Amino acid sequence: MREDTNEVSANEMLLIFESNPVNEGLARVTAASFCTQLNPTLEEIADLKTAVSEAVTNCIIHGYEGRRGRIEMHLSYRERELYVDITDYGVGISDVEKAMEPMYTSKPDKDRSGMGFTFMEAFMDELSVESEPDKGTVVHMKKIIGR
Repeated sequence: MREDTNEVSANEMLLIFESNPVNEGLARVTAASFCTQLNPTLEEIADLKTAVSEAVTNCIIHGYEGRRGRIEMHLSYRERELYVDITDYGVGISDVEKAMEPMYTSKPDKDRSGMGFTFMEAFMDELSVESEPDKGTVVHMKKIIGR
């Protein structure tokens, strides 16, 4: 969890859910609902929902490779900065830099476009990824609401 969220204009929540594809929609709606506290534009909500969708889908398809596991989505904000951390405890990524290249996919046989991280970067203001093989992956995203 992020530190320094005791300010008056701060809030946070943690959602833990199974890596079932139907829960991708739950994550999107939850992130959008949490974000409404900051009075975002419809475009900002759409950007957030797309980035969350890509991150959760990566957990399901790549992190757990179709097996069931736990996904955590931690949402927080300070002032106008919205933070989203999405964590899986799956197979991890051996080469994060390579995985973040546009069009790269480790699952070409599954019709994956390799654009997940590219979309996350395009729709959020900051993106970083931490991963360790056989331990899982954390995607950190930040979006400034109401520029």
